[in-house]
Amino acid sequence: MSKPEQPWWRGAVLYQIYPRSYLDTNGDGVGDLPGITKKLDYIASLGVDGIWISPFFASPMKDFGYDVSDYCSVDPVFGALEDFDQLLDRAHGYGLKVIIDQVYAHTSDEHAWFTESRQNRDNPKADWYVWQDPKPDGTPPNNWQAVFGGAAWTWDARRQQYYMHNFLPGQPQLNVHNPEVQDALLATARFWLDRGVDGFRLDAINFAMHDRDFRDNPPWDPAGRTITRPFDLQRREYNQSQPEVPEFLKRVRDLTDEYGDRYTVAEVASDDPLPTMRSYTRGDDRLTAAYSFDFLYAQTLTARRVRRSQGNWTGSLEEGWPSWEFSNHDAPRCVSRWYDGPDRPRFAKLTNALLLCLRGNPILYQGEELGLTQVDVPFEALQDPEAIANWPRTLGRDGARTPMPWEENAPNAGFSQARPWLPVGADHPRLSVSVQEEDQDSVLNFTRRLLDIRKSSPALKWGDVSFAESPEPLLIMIRSFGAEVVMCVFNLGASAVELPEAIQLDGAVLIQSEGLDQPPGRVLPPHSFLILRR
Repeated sequence: MSKPEQPWWRGAVLYQIYPRSYLDTNGDGVGDLPGITKKLDYIASLGVDGIWISPFFASPMKDFGYDVSDYCSVDPVFGALEDFDQLLDRAHGYGLKVIIDQVYAHTSDEHAWFTESRQNRDNPKADWYVWQDPKPDGTPPNNWQAVFGGAAWTWDARRQQYYMHNFLPGQPQLNVHNPEVQDALLATARFWLDRGVDGFRLDAINFAMHDRDFRDNPPWDPAGRTITRPFDLQRREYNQSQPEVPEFLKRVRDLTDEYGDRYTVAEVASDDPLPTMRSYTRGDDRLTAAYSFDFLYAQTLTARRVRRSQGNWTGSLEEGWPSWEFSNHDAPRCVSRWYDGPDRPRFAKLTNALLLCLRGNPILYQGEELGLTQVDVPFEALQDPEAIANWPRTLGRDGARTPMPWEENAPNAGFSQARPWLPVGADHPRLSVSVQEEDQDSVLNFTRRLLDIRKSSPALKWGDVSFAESPEPLLIMIRSFGAEVVMCVFNLGASAVELPEAIQLDGAVLIQSEGLDQPPGRVLPPHSFLILRR
């Protein structure tokens, strides 16, 4: 049933680490690279194939690392370049691949490139960022709005021009249309590839280029949608997802192909992400994978959503390869977003099982293996600029970024001896690794068992996906590869459901929810699942 010609990343499970919140080893209340290295044995014990580390580059931290001031150095809060080299070496020793972020849409306003670009209009880097003259009345060049609120333009007195920023004013937009900018970005990528990284997650890559005619975005009717900022009131047709981006991604692929099997995954946040995701991954000369916010911002988990999302990636050679996240550093944790009941561990097992049965690359966010809940961070403790600007109507990024709980009875749940940069969740110490290691029925140990099952199943890693007819909230997903067929049955609802008569439970049970009969019966209790190999 094996297929050795599959690249390592196809079907691989990645574990996302937000380094500020993983483990603090130097007592400053902020997680660091040595902290990740110290926990590599734990990460390897999960059974994941690799780790994705969110930005650790030099930065003034206005957006906590996504405002890069030097792509080729480690910010002192996280350690030094030698710490990264040690982490990489140790991870590879455990058989773990290491994926790092690359932020190509913008830099920090403290980056040397921007410092030079803003001096005047005729310096060597004058065209490395997106500059425009004001309208005759002094207002910004067009109506584009920034993600975090307000206009996507800030006035600069030195050049007597506006510069563009899709996010914070401290994150000026790179002019990635400029071949020199592309060359410089690819040189920074080569720096990390030469050190041995196994791939890149390309942050907000569909924001990397803009409409060269600077046309206004059209309005978007707010009816039926939650509006938190002006950005939500226009369709972003001209400041993101421009048709020239795939040509740059071909250059990224050409570079990474020089280093063998490297994984490149695009983050695509847009009103209609599917065409963009496909254009970024189509064929074998672009990125290897892409993911959207289809699940990350969903307020409910339904069988219809899963069927629709998986149905967009059924195996055509032209559609590329998907990746999936239910929670991450940008979105509220799914166990809180999708469930409000007394048995969160049961629901966490359900969502982890579903994630790990999807066709594509499941990305497990730190703490999901523990069933961590979203933390309600009070306003006075908020750090996220977007949360502060849009409080109380916020996406809640801080609540998903709180410290990882390691020890129930240690200060700050074992994350740090100092006051953490964000508070530890009130219920997180009792969900800590130390508690769950001792409980064979914990979410942690369940997730390990499930990862082991996926690792040994070609159908779950690489197989085709199809769905049997079933009413909401029942989801019956069939994964098949060669002679192996795996049937994944999920009751996503809060009431028991009976299986349709046409569904035959005629296989060996690989794993199932607690409380199901042996052998399984025709009725599935609430929030339960059953995975069979036929």
